[in-house]
Amino acid sequence: TYKMKILNLYACLGGNRYKWNEVKDDIEITAVELDPELARLYQERFPSDKVIITDAHQYLLDHYKEFDFIWSSPPCPTHSKLCYSQNTKQYTDVTLYQQIILLKSWFKGKYVIENVIPYYDYLVEPSFIIGRHPFWSNFNVENLEVKNIDISRSTKEELSEYLGIPIPRYKAALTLRNSVEPKTGLHILNSALGIINESKVEQDKLF
Repeated sequence: TYKMKILNLYACLGGNRYKWNEVKDDIEITAVELDPELARLYQERFPSDKVIITDAHQYLLDHYKEFDFIWSSPPCPTHSKLCYSQNTKQYTDVTLYQQIILLKSWFKGKYVIENVIPYYDYLVEPSFIIGRHPFWSNFNVENLEVKNIDISRSTKEELSEYLGIPIPRYKAALTLRNSVEPKTGLHILNSALGIINESKVEQDKLF
């Protein structure tokens, strides 16, 4: 049975991937994370995934053709409203928009790119927004109601309860604040799976 090949970029501790095991028989996951300790903890949590320690941005460029579904969560600090309020200004990291353009232009599978609501006007309008996260995608995802909380004021215990993720042993508050709600990750993956499976059925009908 063919397994859908998924690329999970900037995997961190796998907030978006946390509930994907509910469809684990249908998927094969490659996770990319630059931080060796985060990668080790991710592998510990998801032993069936292939984990690669490298730069996710370059890995995407080199390997995007090898996957059916790509999830990317490029760095968000320079896009955030917190960045705008800081005294020291910095350039906005355009990794986000580079990946949107690359995948929109050349990728044949399904993709979703996640980030934060920026302090500036979007350079590319998101496809949809769920909770506090805008997403850029090439497939439709129905709205999902999620509870919005003030993550900047929440303790790691509150974030752990909200996300349904155990408190990690490494960079706990930071990784929890950066996590996508697991039910959002599952909702989006199921949408992609449904579209891909439907397209395979339609292709079979042609022959």
